[in-house]
Amino acid sequence: MWEKDININEIKEIRAKSTAYLGVGAIEKFNDIAAELSSKGFNKVVILTGRAAYKKTGAWEVVEKALKDNNIEYALYDKISPNPEHKDVDEACELGKSIGANCVIGIGGGSPIDAAKSVSILLEYPEKKCAELYELKFTPDKAAPVIAINLTHGTGTEVDRFAVVSIPEKEYKPAIAYDCIYPLYAIDDPALMVTLPEYQTMAVSVDAINHVFEACTALTANPFSILCGKETVRLVHKYLPRALADGHDLEARYYLAYASMIAGTSFDNGLLHFTHALEHPLSAVKTDLTHGVGLGILLPSVVKICFDARRETIIDVFGPLVGDSEDLTAEKACENMREWLKSVGLTMTLKDEGFTEADLDRLTELAFTTPSLDGLLSCAPVQATRENVRAIYAESL
Repeated sequence: MWEKDININEIKEIRAKSTAYLGVGAIEKFNDIAAELSSKGFNKVVILTGRAAYKKTGAWEVVEKALKDNNIEYALYDKISPNPEHKDVDEACELGKSIGANCVIGIGGGSPIDAAKSVSILLEYPEKKCAELYELKFTPDKAAPVIAINLTHGTGTEVDRFAVVSIPEKEYKPAIAYDCIYPLYAIDDPALMVTLPEYQTMAVSVDAINHVFEACTALTANPFSILCGKETVRLVHKYLPRALADGHDLEARYYLAYASMIAGTSFDNGLLHFTHALEHPLSAVKTDLTHGVGLGILLPSVVKICFDARRETIIDVFGPLVGDSEDLTAEKACENMREWLKSVGLTMTLKDEGFTEADLDRLTELAFTTPSLDGLLSCAPVQATRENVRAIYAESL
């Protein structure tokens, strides 16, 4: 059992800080949120979202009415793309400043919500730019309140203290983690997720599986991160095939949204290591690479390299995906994870995504030099040497 991999003499920190509303129709809770914001003087908000999904899902109809009903002025920035860039965050922040925004709303998946978290900090540090934030040139301890309206089931960012924004001119995709950017409220409404295409449904759910693989096997794992991780695996294994077969299966969407949320809580506690530290350079170099797909391509090799160091945890928590026989080997666990990924539609390799042997040294360098990624690598259960990192990339070609 996983308990054998926990050192009871290490002091672990347990986190669960945001208030999340989960369920079909949860978007209607925004009416109460808007009323509370108005009553507390948060009457000017900047909203970050993508170009279409906020309207297509029906979220905007509820949000806009609630803002107007509560006399909350808003500025809408609807140009956030997947793998958002620092310049877009700065532009959105300037829009917020133009109306004196004192609150930020993110509507979408991880990209708009992470961008919203970034703006929430920059509103409190008006002399700073987003690139400075993500190159760790200052350490914020305050931010405007963030409301996260989640439209996907994968990132978990709606309930954690993490955010990611790219600096493409340096091929950096750093992560930040600060207590001041925990969302005040989060909405996880599966009815807003039924139009999520099959490919994205797969990709975001694979993201959640990666979150918990790392959070359960990291040096920083704790019993709570493992508890959340085990349930995440069970739910994704059971409900992802149903959501892929019928995107309008609300029960499947509900439990995938819940799985994503507790996966976010899992890695908020247990942190991340190899797959995220190695994927960020991939989608920094090729910005059109879907984050969850990049993670999934790397995951079998990461399972393999971590297996002997966290055998009990991997078999106990990830048995539905990698197998749970007593004679399971690292190679077989890797193979089984690859087969599960194929079963849900992730059949790609790094070569399929345009990478070659010639890219390996650059990717390895970025894993060690991108601000913040060294912190992730330090949490790996086996030493994150350049040789080990390069080997993971090479095996994933």
